[in-house]
Amino acid sequence: MSIFIEIEPENFLGHMFNACSTDQVNEFIPEKRGFRIHGHSTTIRLEKVFWTVLEDMSERMKITLPQLIMRIHDQCMVANDKNIASCLRVICMKYMNIYA
Repeated sequence: MSIFIEIEPENFLGHMFNACSTDQVNEFIPEKRGFRIHGHSTTIRLEKVFWTVLEDMSERMKITLPQLIMRIHDQCMVANDKNIASCLRVICMKYMNIYA
């Protein structure tokens, strides 16, 4: 018997939610973290799953999470001048698509 389940293409979202454990559901809960970016205090609110990806990225690059946030801020804010959280989410998705 195969361990793989045939999933109808239009029902993949339902399958993902049905497969979530309690711990995985907690990844949807937003979490606020405070940082100093170029001397300015800021609070960033992201879902836990994005913080996990950012922590993985910083470990892989051998830099601290605040250093990573500042590097992303400096590069991404050229295109999106106000919303650092949005930039971080997009970077996380790109990272997962390319390197995961």
